[in-house]
This record gives sequence, structure tokens and C-alpha cells, in this order.
Amino acid sequence: MHRVLTALRRGFKERVGWKRLGIVASILIIGFAIHSLVKTLKGVDSGVILVALTEKSSGQIALAALCVIGAFCTLTFYDFFALRTIGKRHIPYRIAALTGFTSYTIGHNIGATVFTGGAIRFRIYSDYGLTAIDVAKICFISGLTFWLGNLFVLGIGMAWHPAAASSMDLLPESVNRLIGIGCLAGIAGYLTWIAMGKRRRELGQNGWKVVLPSARLTLLQVLIGVVDLGFCALAMYLLMPAQPGIDFVSLAVVFILATLLGFASHAPGSLGVFDAAMLLALPQFAREELVATLVIFRLLYFVIPFGISITIMGTRELWLNVVEPWRARRVNGHGHPPLAAIAQRPGIPKRLPPPAKPAQPAKRHSKG
Repeated sequence: MHRVLTALRRGFKERVGWKRLGIVASILIIGFAIHSLVKTLKGVDSGVILVALTEKSSGQIALAALCVIGAFCTLTFYDFFALRTIGKRHIPYRIAALTGFTSYTIGHNIGATVFTGGAIRFRIYSDYGLTAIDVAKICFISGLTFWLGNLFVLGIGMAWHPAAASSMDLLPESVNRLIGIGCLAGIAGYLTWIAMGKRRRELGQNGWKVVLPSARLTLLQVLIGVVDLGFCALAMYLLMPAQPGIDFVSLAVVFILATLLGFASHAPGSLGVFDAAMLLALPQFAREELVATLVIFRLLYFVIPFGISITIMGTRELWLNVVEPWRARRVNGHGHPPLAAIAQRPGIPKRLPPPAKPAQPAKRHSKG
């Protein structure tokens, strides 16, 4: 039996592989989402959607915008926590906040977040002496924060309101309650496992080794993820139509499941996948009003932050690659930046090595 399982595993890796399986899964999720979205939106009156958009009060939108700002402020601690976890304490919070915000918004809106977000992180952190392995560790710890927060909130929500998940996954309420309890039990087991000693927390070998946070810091890690998700779900809750009513926990369960489906699809901005999941899971709302809510949420959470991130990264690249070299050439006058200008760049030590002393000519000893 062991030989059969070994042969099957080897054949899977050689002929299929996890990468190809992930691509197929993403295509299937996107295809199913597009089909469901087209079917759900069939017969929807665009004029009614525009009316529903105009009926949203400025107070609703302003409060939702504040929640989105709170979510992105919390999001900046993903990278800051990861940097402290891997021991890179020389990078200040403002750089971690800049990197976390731009890598998430640009990566999630373009798609394939692991690669696009990782590339942006490396572009910024490499100026501070971090290697590609360091960036991979940061991505791993940040992803762990995201998933721990999701599993904790989802576990509580599905154990408390399993019917909310049943509207999306079509499973019996008893099964969803067991899934929720399983999520909470998994987090409890993880905390117990890492509390048994530092060796338990070491992952990887040779050059790629990361030490997971302690049990106490993991609780902080879970809190960061929970607050981030709480702000996002609250923003959606504030934008929801007044009738029929829905409680916050039920909406949070639906919102998190839709978000996870969007991440699993790797679609740019979870476009189509997130929206189809929300529409399918909330059939009690008028489709036109729910579409208007999704449009406003997309503007607040996806479009506007994406525009801000593109502007920040474009300005940064223009400053580092055009303005600074031009200023250096103007000061130096010889086409090369002076040493003082080089020393001011991020990641370059402020102290320059002392100039080498000229070699002294050897003294000749006269005979006699």
C-alpha cells in the first residue's frame, strides 16, 4: 500500500503538479462565477441600479469609507509584524506601511497576488538590504496572519450562524456548524503546538528557515487579521439595503466566504467571483439594490486604493530614477552622483569608508 501511494504521489508531481492543479481550479472557479453572475443578472434593470446608487446617503458612504480606511490601516501591520518576526527591526513602520498597502492593493487588483505583491515588496525592501528569501518569509508570515484571522472569524460565524454559510455552500446547517467548530479547534491546536517550544516553531532548513511567532504573539497575529476583516465586513454591512434586515454576523460569514473564493480564483480584484458569491448567498435582497451596494464597495475598497497605490509607486520610481540622478548630476557636474548623494539613498549606510591612504614610496638604503 505504501508503494502504491508513493507511486501515485510521484506520478501526480511529474504529470500534474500542484501548480497546474491550482491553475485548473482557478479557471473552474472563474468560469462558474461568470456563469452564475450572468444568470443572476439576467433581466436586471440598469436604470433601477442607477436609482439605487443615488439613494445611498452620503452618511452611509462616508462611514463605509472610514471603515475601509481602518481596514487598510490595520493591513499595514501585516508587513510590520512579519518584519519584526524575522528580525528585520531596522525597517521603520512607515516603510512597512507603504509596502504592505501598495503590494496588497496592486497585487490583488492585478491578480496572482503571490507574484505581483511579492515583486513590489522586493522592489521596496531590497533598498533596505533585504533579500528575496527575506521577502518570501514576509509573504509567508503575512499570509499566515490573513488566514488565521479568516479562520477565526469564519469559525465563530459558522458555529453561531451556520445558516448563513448554507446559503452559499448548500451544506446542511449541522455540517457547517461542525466546520466552524473545526476551524476554531484547528487554531487552538496550532496555538498548543507552537507553545511546546521554539523547535516546534522552526520551519524550513539551510538558507530558508523561518521561526513562527510564539503563542502570545500569535494571538496578536490573529487579532490583526480579525480587526482587518471586521472593518471590511462592517463597510459592506453599512452599505447594505435597509430591507430586508440582516444581522452583522450572518453578513460577515457570507462576506468572508466570498472573499476567500475571490482569492482562490486569482482573478484581478476578485472581479466576478466575489460579486457572484454575494448575489447567490443573499437572494433575499433585490438584485438591483445589491448590485448598487457591490459597486460602491468596489469603488471604496478596490478602485480608489488601487489608484492611490499606482500614484505612490509611480511617484517613488520617478523620484528615485529620474529626479535624484538629475539632482546628483547637477550638483556634481560630471555625470556621476557624489558620494554624499549616494549615502542618502535608502539601504545605503550613512557612513562612508575613509579614503585609502596613498602608498608611500619605499625608502632606499644607501650602502656605506
